[in-house]
Amino acid sequence: MDGSLRIGRLFGIPILLHYTFLLVIPLFAYIIGSQIGTTTDMLRDIFRIPIDTSIITSGLMPWILGTVVALGLFFGVLVHELAHSLVARAKGIKMQSITLLMFGGVAQMDEGAPEPRTELPMALAGPLMSLVFGLICCGLVYVTPDMATDTPTQGVLIFIFGYLGVLNIILFAFNLIPAFPMDGGRVLRAVLAIRMPLDRATRIAANVGKAFAVIFGIIGLFFLSPFLILIALFIYIGASMESTAVQYNVLLQDVTVGNMMTAPVTTVPENMPLSKVIDMMYASKHLGFPVTERDSLVGMVTLADVNRTSPIDREAMQVKDIMTRDIIALPPTASVIDALRIMSTRNIGRIPIVHEDRIVGIVTRTDILKVTELKKV
Repeated sequence: MDGSLRIGRLFGIPILLHYTFLLVIPLFAYIIGSQIGTTTDMLRDIFRIPIDTSIITSGLMPWILGTVVALGLFFGVLVHELAHSLVARAKGIKMQSITLLMFGGVAQMDEGAPEPRTELPMALAGPLMSLVFGLICCGLVYVTPDMATDTPTQGVLIFIFGYLGVLNIILFAFNLIPAFPMDGGRVLRAVLAIRMPLDRATRIAANVGKAFAVIFGIIGLFFLSPFLILIALFIYIGASMESTAVQYNVLLQDVTVGNMMTAPVTTVPENMPLSKVIDMMYASKHLGFPVTERDSLVGMVTLADVNRTSPIDREAMQVKDIMTRDIIALPPTASVIDALRIMSTRNIGRIPIVHEDRIVGIVTRTDILKVTELKKV
């Protein structure tokens, strides 16, 4: 995912940190720290246990505790996404990565929507793990007096464990709301897809998700809650995107890149002057060309490659000076869905089609969109 930093691996799955995560941690820490007194009273009422606030409310401690709880919350999100990923892997689905974002996390799979009987346990695994994590934290509240002898330290630990326990139980309940693409929406789709085609089930679940998004948005506007408004936008946009993606999968499921590729394809040699390639782009309105050497594919040159060079230097440059050498090619028998997935994950606009080491065509995003529109007829 663009804007993400890889921070490690767990169970062989890459863990990524999106830049929005770095923005939201200080915000969460501030919100938690500024409400430290009210939150402590709430926890005291929930757990029916005394909480010493002598350390909690002194000096910089509210902001330190806010940061600890915010990081603990996102650790819970990581555990939540790991549960999704490990169940998916147990069902034979390869996981690409887990990304921590502003509003939670995303476990990215190699394939699109899984089979209903696979998606159901996958969707339930995350919320159930949040519930388990929350209950463990709640249990630690009651054993804290045995873990620390002085009451001020007990107060700090009770605040951390109690707050994380409550937040994760809320996360469990919130995720089970049938607002697609949240976990509850995916559970709804899986149940519907057992009885009807996947695209229809997705459309119904997406419409339910949009209805919840509108309700959340109205409540957010009424109570002047920017977080609820942002969540409403996230749900509405996510439901629309997921519905469109599944529609593409259904329409293109039997189409191969060989059926829709552009052929013959215009290629350029490595030693072609860069100025001539730019002229070809203007004349053909194509923004990229495969580069060949003795009929073998050796690279791609695109407008993005050209834009990375200085206009002053272009007159003296050749294609080989700027072309992308690490290219992805597909055989004519490859699925269009695979091509579209590669384009999306790698952020590329075209894929050359190769048969027996010779380029036989090219597929672009525009080609896929055109075929999809025709399939709708």
